[in-house]
Amino acid sequence: MNGLHILSELLLMPLIAFVVGLMMVLMMRKISARIQRRIGPPFFQPIYDIVKLYGKDTQISHGLIHDIGIIMAVGGYIGAEILLPVPGMEGIADKGGIITLSYFLMIPSLGMALGVGQCANPNGSIGISRALTSMLAYDVPFIIVVFGAAWHYQSTSLVGMIEYQQMNSWGIVEMPFLATAGLFALQGMLGKQPFEIYIAPAEIATGPMVEMSGKYMGGLFVMQTFQLYTAGVLYASLFLGGGESWLSLLPKAFLVVAIPMSIAFMFPRYKTEDVIRILWKWPVMLALIGLAFIL
Repeated sequence: MNGLHILSELLLMPLIAFVVGLMMVLMMRKISARIQRRIGPPFFQPIYDIVKLYGKDTQISHGLIHDIGIIMAVGGYIGAEILLPVPGMEGIADKGGIITLSYFLMIPSLGMALGVGQCANPNGSIGISRALTSMLAYDVPFIIVVFGAAWHYQSTSLVGMIEYQQMNSWGIVEMPFLATAGLFALQGMLGKQPFEIYIAPAEIATGPMVEMSGKYMGGLFVMQTFQLYTAGVLYASLFLGGGESWLSLLPKAFLVVAIPMSIAFMFPRYKTEDVIRILWKWPVMLALIGLAFIL
């Protein structure tokens, strides 16, 4: 019975992540529209987009690696969902921990690199080189933040971190510098303005997505829903005490995603070297100051 219970959680957690991620995509578009003085899309527009993309005939496949790349891009986040403890469901979070989760978060970018690399399109290659450079830029402060949080909580288990915060105070109160650095890293991880250089539609024809159409583009859309959900819930678990119920967790996760989205549409896009310089300067400096206070 215990095995069936875990199996049901492993199936239900990605489904919940997908549904909540769709709402986050809608929120992101609404924020963009309001900032630009537009009305924005209707409530069910994200679902319409996925149905439309998967309903198209995808006749162009550049080989097995092209297909595997999309599977890795989506599968990396699906694996991350079962390592994120949420109210009523822990999956295998107590066994995997934040270190395993950090590795899973690197898989989607690598999968996209494999898939687009198979296409041999110069625009895609430029986009992937920029994407991997951006990943290197935001991973440095992210890993420092994860290490600092694990040291402070004396645990690499997200379950233990949440329990600590619920018995004491939130991580953002006890580790404000690390929490701020984590928010910076989150901005880069989501790949939104001003850190969207690897897409740069006006320069390289949407970069990695140039050879992705139909079901492939639908897969990337699904990946984005998981990406937004994972980023919001992970930050809430590390610094905002997680949630004893969905009513307490979801507002935190939506707020965490809304903050970088609101900032994103107010700034221009940075160049690749600027992305590295900014992410290795301010977030890393704040993270190191935060480490100095807790070590």
